[in-house]
Order: sequence, then C-alpha cells, then structure tokens
Amino acid sequence: MNAPLSAIRPSATSSVPLRGAIFDMDGVLTDTIEFHYQTWQRLADEERIPFDRQANEALRGLSRRDSLLRMLDGRTLPEAKMQELLDRKNQYFREFVKTMSSDHLLPGVRDFLDDLRAAGVKTAVASASQNVYVVVEQLGIADDIDAITNVYCVDRPKPAPDVFLHAAERLNLSPSECVVFEDAESGVEAALAAKMHVVGLGPVDRVGAAHWVLPSLNGLRWADLQAKFEK
Repeated sequence: MNAPLSAIRPSATSSVPLRGAIFDMDGVLTDTIEFHYQTWQRLADEERIPFDRQANEALRGLSRRDSLLRMLDGRTLPEAKMQELLDRKNQYFREFVKTMSSDHLLPGVRDFLDDLRAAGVKTAVASASQNVYVVVEQLGIADDIDAITNVYCVDRPKPAPDVFLHAAERLNLSPSECVVFEDAESGVEAALAAKMHVVGLGPVDRVGAAHWVLPSLNGLRWADLQAKFEK
C-alpha cells in the first residue's frame, strides 16, 4: 500500500456495501496537466493574457469555460469571442490527445481496473473535460469503464456534486454505494457534496478534505477500500 490505512477518517465508514468506483480523469487515470498547460499557455501568449505554471495549477479540476474565466481575472469578453477562444484551446489540446496511448496511464491504474473487474465493481469516469470520451479510447480502457460523463452533461460543474450524482445514476447505484477518486480540491468538494466516499490522490494541502489521501492508485486494491469504508 502507498499510505497508512489509519489515515482514513472513521466517520467515512458505512453499513452500505461499496459497489461502484467513479474516477476523475486528469491526474487520476492519466496526467494531461502538461498538455493543458502548454495549450493554455499558447492561447494566453496569442491573446497576451498573463499566465504561467502556477496559474495553470489553479485550473485543476475546472471546466474549460471556468478555466478561461479564471485566467481572464474579471475581464469580460463578448460571448462570440469567449467561444472562439474555448474552441481554439480545445483544438490545440486535441492535437496532443491524438498522441496518447495506454503508455499514458498513470502507475497502478491498469492493475486497479483489472482488480475492479475481477471483483464485479461498476466503474465510471466523471470528468471536467469535454474530451473525456476520446481520451478514454486513446488510453485503451474503454472496455473497463461502464459509464462516462462530464460536466457538460449536467447543469452545474464541480464543485457542485452534479457530475458525480449523474455518474452514479448511470451505474444504477446510490451515492453511498460509490467511492470517488479525485486529485483536485474542487473535485473532492463535489464528491463530498454528493455524499460519496472520497479518496484524494495527491498532496494533503490540495486533497486533504477527502476521507482518505493517497499519493496515487499504485498498489491500491479493492479489498483495501472495502476494509476501510465498509463496517
């Protein structure tokens, strides 16, 4: 295991058995943070918008529109211009996506997905990215995922719980039967608001509100989650 089991909060346990695993995509299944940084930086340079790696970190977990609004820092643009910038950024990002393969899965993801399948656990990806469908295909894990959704399928983006609740609905599971894997503060907040069990992946200062914090999925097994989240 890659974190002490005692790190979990006792209040996270439940008498309801876990039956579903819901994953964020970026930073959980694959790391496209660098792709996003380079494409946002290219757009920012073209539009003379101040931007750097630190600013890019603040966009983690946000939708494309919310990311652009954060970059604009209160500056308003006509909707037509906003949409043109969003489309241009997406075009740049999709150029990177075409280069992705199973080699871009983060350590431990392949083994954990195999473990979930063997245990009969339902799986979903709930992302802030509109490109989640094509990325899942490029990563070669489409057959391992039962439902795919993103914030564009619901009324409110993260940190609202909508995308995770929608994913649970697609799996025909109640929120209490699901555990969410997130690497962003807004995603952890959304999963907690959905009343789901939450595993935060990354540093405590970013995902410390989760029920359990781990550095990654590497070495994790479904039995570990059952032992800690199920009474």
